[in-house]
Amino acid sequence: MQAVDEVDAKRRRRRRRRRRRDAPDRGGFAALLPQLLTTGNLAAGFLAIIKASNGEVLHASYAIFVAALFDILDGRAARMTGNESRFGAEYDSISDTVSFGVAPAVLAFHAGDFADLRWAGGVMAFVYTACASLRLARFNVQSGRYLYRFDGMPTPAGAGMVLSAVWFRDFLVGPNQELGLHPIVPALGVVFLGLLMVSPIPYRSFKDLKLGHGFSGTVIPVIVLIVLWIEPGLNFFLVGLAYVASGPAGMLWRWKTGQELLPAQSPEDLAAAEAVGPAPAKGRGGDPGGRSIWEELDPSSPRDDEGPDAATPRDATNVTSLADHLSSGGTRGEGGR
Repeated sequence: MQAVDEVDAKRRRRRRRRRRRDAPDRGGFAALLPQLLTTGNLAAGFLAIIKASNGEVLHASYAIFVAALFDILDGRAARMTGNESRFGAEYDSISDTVSFGVAPAVLAFHAGDFADLRWAGGVMAFVYTACASLRLARFNVQSGRYLYRFDGMPTPAGAGMVLSAVWFRDFLVGPNQELGLHPIVPALGVVFLGLLMVSPIPYRSFKDLKLGHGFSGTVIPVIVLIVLWIEPGLNFFLVGLAYVASGPAGMLWRWKTGQELLPAQSPEDLAAAEAVGPAPAKGRGGDPGGRSIWEELDPSSPRDDEGPDAATPRDATNVTSLADHLSSGGTRGEGGR
């Protein structure tokens, strides 16, 4: 009997060694790499705040750009090494709040001369920070309503719009020169960006774009990078404007044509959804499938397949814990999508 127990114990030890050998590297440098990249994101955001406060708005914009690169890389590193965790997601959100919530607001405050508006300038800059923080908190606890879409504009896109505006000013009048706009114009623009982040307007996440696979995943990114590199001061601003406008424009187009987005699905259903293709367009007016623009904006309105007395909010089945979100395909942060 003792000999049998010893043999079983040896088998269990061999199985454990085999599982550790075959499993992703969850220890050592591989486990530390995503946290180091997230720390780089946080450090770049902190540096942007210091530079903007000293009046070096162009250097501050470069620091926010570097923070965005770190934000993309930390999510990729976590998935490649199999080290996704709730701690990493929380740390990434805190870093994003600094880099894409506080730093762009401080940058806009100094670059746009919000101080000339007195207390109103500070309030309008804070609106951006508050909206970005709310956007990140919602992203952590609530999955999107639609496939390959974010609910609201992602915070890296809002920060990118702010820094691209600084680059565009440098393109037009040169470094450290005044554009001649009244401070209320950039202040209202910053408030508008903040409201778009907390809005329920769907924005494309580009998760369906497979980089390195096929023509669209290989050639299109190369063309975009070349165009951006030719004149970054102008082209980054134009691309940012196009993405900011794509959410409201797409919503209006779907309302006019009756086209609907695919609802968010579990990872097991994604392959089947891609094979089937997009849902056919439904008419508006008398067709019960058509939804008005106000119904699409209101997350509490019932689905088309629900009765008029349906009491379940549309997002009720999508609200999950952070652990569920990560296990269902969520990433460490918005930039790593």
